[in-house]
Amino acid sequence: MEEGTKSKKTVFVGGISDDTDETALYESFSTFGAFLCDILEVQIPPPANQHQNPSPSAPKHRGFAFVTYTSSADAQDAIDNMDMNELKGRVLKVNLARPMKTAAANLSGNRAIWESEEWLKEHVKPLAQSGGSYYGVFKVVMHSQ
Repeated sequence: MEEGTKSKKTVFVGGISDDTDETALYESFSTFGAFLCDILEVQIPPPANQHQNPSPSAPKHRGFAFVTYTSSADAQDAIDNMDMNELKGRVLKVNLARPMKTAAANLSGNRAIWESEEWLKEHVKPLAQSGGSYYGVFKVVMHSQ
């Protein structure tokens, strides 16, 4: 399935409570569509630091989920009916899911682009190939003083 096609069938569900699981979301969102099997997948991403510091009081998930339908019309029905609706005492924000950022964008975060090894390999030539050398740079600096 093409990524663009999948994203139009996937809805973002924000604001879910900590005790909400895939089963609860499936039951709430399966009413949209002709058949109960119109949901392909329900995903609740785990916390970003789940493996670093697992504790019983830590949240089970990040407070949002993704529900993927077999058709974009069913996804739109879910958005129209569940956005600003309540589930387990929390008001949900439901809209079309946006495509995931590329891996390079996720890795770089707030770092400068030239701190990435991939960027350096692609865009920066070794000094000898660019017509200069360390000795030449040193020589120019010394003579200009």
